[in-house]
Amino acid sequence: MIDIHIEKTFRQVGLESSLRAAIEAAMQHQGLSGEVSLVVIGDEEIRALNRQHRDEDRATDLLSFPSGEINPESGQPYWGDIVIAYPTAERQAQAAAHDAVAEMQFLAVHGVLHLAGHDHADDEGKAAMWTAQTAILAGLGLHIDTSHAEAPHD
Repeated sequence: MIDIHIEKTFRQVGLESSLRAAIEAAMQHQGLSGEVSLVVIGDEEIRALNRQHRDEDRATDLLSFPSGEINPESGQPYWGDIVIAYPTAERQAQAAAHDAVAEMQFLAVHGVLHLAGHDHADDEGKAAMWTAQTAILAGLGLHIDTSHAEAPHD
């Protein structure tokens, strides 16, 4: 099950289904079954979460909170939560010359990879993560430059 919540301000036609498709593709690529939650919020909200959980007082594009627990109600693995700041994603999309929905899909894929245990803290981990996300995005028909993902996020 994929639970998606998009703040009213950022809702637009096709965004939820595009995010769902990206998460499903990433989970399938990683061989994951179970549950994931994604929330789309504003910059101030993600800044507060970043301050609370990472001790960084700034907005970021993405935060991921791996769980790895079993949902007692469903018996399914709960992989965790992904939080995306729509305004930051929109600015990144403009800078990279692609649309905001594509950027949001990229961030959703990136978040699932973090929940699956990928990290880009070192060159080897980054190479593996970028290879996976490029393959997943290509499967979605997205051929976007993800080199801007150098920006710190979790």
